[in-house]
Amino acid sequence: MTATLQTRTMHSPVGTITIAGRDGRIRHLRMDDQTYEPSHDGWEPDETAFPEAVDQLTAYFAGDLQEFDLELDLIGTEFQRRVWGALLTIPYGETRSYGEIALQVGSPGASRAVGLANGHNPVGIIVPCHRVIGANGSLTGYGGGLDRKKLLLDLEKSRSGTEEPTLFD
Repeated sequence: MTATLQTRTMHSPVGTITIAGRDGRIRHLRMDDQTYEPSHDGWEPDETAFPEAVDQLTAYFAGDLQEFDLELDLIGTEFQRRVWGALLTIPYGETRSYGEIALQVGSPGASRAVGLANGHNPVGIIVPCHRVIGANGSLTGYGGGLDRKKLLLDLEKSRSGTEEPTLFD
């Protein structure tokens, strides 16, 4: 028997977001048309669920929140959970490479495995997988699409003071 998850949708600058979980704990945050697709068995819409998550996401997109304080209910392998924990240590407005995260979780040389774990992050934005980039600084692999990844990184850099000046500003 599949446990029932409450779901709530909200509109955001990156499109419609669906939040799913139970007992106030978030298990999934899904943007429309992203590649990571959890099973929807047992999902029941409840537009009053997760008010704190909606408030914090709204504040994040307005540039008024840099770190989320929400209860999560993440299901994954031990390695995935270590990677997701490492993602939470990346400061707002900054990025890390897949290789740096691999070193941080004690698995040097496992940047591809980090990429896979990153791709299975069920609560993107809250656990900021968008802050992980290629070793050469390129935007790579984001389940929400590279345009969304760039939008999120640009939003954070413009509000954190880490935006790099250009020659002709």
